[in-house]
This record gives sequence, C-alpha cells and structure tokens, in this order.
Amino acid sequence: MTRLNPDRKARRAALIAEREALSPLSRIHLTAELAAHLGELLDRLNPQTLGFCWPFRGEPDLREFLSLWRAQGPGRLLALPIVPETPGPLAFHTWRPGDPMVTDRFGIPAPQGTPQAAPDVVLVPVNGFDARGYRIGYGGGFFDRTLAALRPAPIAVGVGFEIARVDDVLPEPHDLPLDWMVTEVGVVVSPAAC
Repeated sequence: MTRLNPDRKARRAALIAEREALSPLSRIHLTAELAAHLGELLDRLNPQTLGFCWPFRGEPDLREFLSLWRAQGPGRLLALPIVPETPGPLAFHTWRPGDPMVTDRFGIPAPQGTPQAAPDVVLVPVNGFDARGYRIGYGGGFFDRTLAALRPAPIAVGVGFEIARVDDVLPEPHDLPLDWMVTEVGVVVSPAAC
C-alpha cells in the first residue's frame, strides 16, 4: 500500500502523477482487467441508468466497455455529469457516442442538449482509496455533494487502478464512502467490508 504525506493536496498530486506515469499500453491492459470485474458487478447490480465520467488525467477509459454494456440491454442508458459553475451537485445527462459535447472549465467533455438522467449506479473515479471505501478525488467535493443530494441515492462504485490504494484516506467529516470499489484485481471494497 502507498504511504504518503497526510496532506491531501500532496497525496492527490503524488497519486495522480503515479497514474499518469503508467505507459499507454499498461493503462489499456489494466483498464481491460478492471472492465471485466466491473462487468460482473454490473450484472449483479443491474442498473438501467449508469452514470460515469469522461476519462481524465490517466484514469481508466471505460467508454468502449460502457457503450457495449448499453447496447447489450434494452432500455439501458449512460449518463455523463455536467459540472455546475458554482459548488453544488453534478447534473447527469444522457450520452451516446456521437452526441454533441462541449468542453467544461476543467477541459472535460460534457453532453450538450441531451436530457437529464437519474443514475441508479454512478461510477466514481478515484485518485486514491482505502479499504473502508473512502476516496481522494480532485478536491472540489462535487461527488460528495452529488451523492448526498440525489434521491433515491445511487449506488456509488469507485473505479481506479490498484496503485491508487492507500492505507487511510483520512476522510474529512463531509466525505462519503463508496458502496463498492473495483480495480484491475477485482472488487476490493464491498458493502460487507464497510
């Protein structure tokens, strides 16, 4: 397990740098392994609307896998978040390959002009995670606000590479744990472990 300075900003920077240092081939291989485990979990959870994030800064690129998942079940929808201009919950909008996109202030593509959607399950990217399901994100608190605000609350599934595992995230009082965590080695956090 990675042991880092308890300062979250420094921890975040170190974890992102380690992930970005992976070779493109390694990232593709690790993502394929992660996707296989994620597919098994999605079969179990059986969502109709699945929220996910556009890959950013070397995160697993699950777009092709998720597009296949959507195509294999009638009525399945994929949804991407739109980041609000002021701190608040994310708004998820439906997405299919080829839909019009705009780049947000963080440089991340977001759907343009598609309907808003309420995900049953949200795939949450992690920069770091621990065995209790707490994560280190990008520091904006968007996912914590979103998961606290959405009703009914979606199931939160963290997705990331095993190199993001840390002994203890040292969560802050507002941090919410993930329900599940999936890496290339399998489901590494589940409700029974929390």
